[in-house]
Amino acid sequence: MKLTLTICLATALTISAKAQNPDKALARVRYTFTHIQDTTQRDKPKTENMLLVTGKNASVYTSYDKLNQSLNTQKQIQEQMKNQTGNSNIKIEVKSEMKVPLTQEDYFFFANEHKMITKERLFNNYLIEETAPQIDWKILKDTTSFSGIACQKATATFKGRKWIAWFATEIPFQSGPWKLNGLPGLIIEAYDEKKEVKFTFAGLENVKDDANQINPGEDGKIVMPNGTGVVKMVGIDVSTSYLGSEIKLPADAIKTTRKELDKLKAARDKDPQGFMQAQMAASGMQGSFKANPAPRPAGGTTINKPEINNPIEIPEKK
Repeated sequence: MKLTLTICLATALTISAKAQNPDKALARVRYTFTHIQDTTQRDKPKTENMLLVTGKNASVYTSYDKLNQSLNTQKQIQEQMKNQTGNSNIKIEVKSEMKVPLTQEDYFFFANEHKMITKERLFNNYLIEETAPQIDWKILKDTTSFSGIACQKATATFKGRKWIAWFATEIPFQSGPWKLNGLPGLIIEAYDEKKEVKFTFAGLENVKDDANQINPGEDGKIVMPNGTGVVKMVGIDVSTSYLGSEIKLPADAIKTTRKELDKLKAARDKDPQGFMQAQMAASGMQGSFKANPAPRPAGGTTINKPEINNPIEIPEKK
């Protein structure tokens, strides 16, 4: 996939949401996320690398593959900006190596406030705030270990599935992957009883309190060549703030509702290029947006989107 942007170096208009207090990032946990989206093709599950950044009160769960994609995008943009130094309008072409759709939602969990905030990006960052789900966990006596981390078993019925979770009481965070949280210890691994959705432990590291560590910078901003300035990138996600030392909501996000965000998604899906152009104009930007069409296989047929007849959240039967 290629995106061609002609960027006017101007300040974009943003609407800020009321920010939640930042929390110090203490640990990063990596998971391998496996999801059988199509029950007619159980041998072809979606697999994605995910990341949970957690502190004493807050945590954020995001796609690790998406973060690496953002790093790659930053590198491409900085290189092209370097080669076009002196131009008033900079033409940027971003090439994505993405093979399958990545998880676009980021889930912020604030334990003390019992709050869950979902962040999604449709040109701008949007936040949907709700009360964190109260999961009725049953803690069992079974124990095991993952990479030397002692864990205890817990089970619960949540969002239409029966979950098994393994949590580490020696790591006193209430967070976990996706929307799973509320145990007296970090959730190291979790899966539903049919193993159609799995969060497999892939590693844990402490966040170093090192003044010399690389600063990932602010959301959506890229340092110009030779450090001569900062460019605000609007419309594409180049944020790597989750690799920093704080867990915080994006400062330029727009607070909305699920209903309103679904309307925006419908408009985007109907006319992606027109949607992006309209969003650029609404943000006070001059320039153009062009998305090259997806390649077609031999015979001219359109590549089908993956069938999802088995969502993570199963609607409860009435």
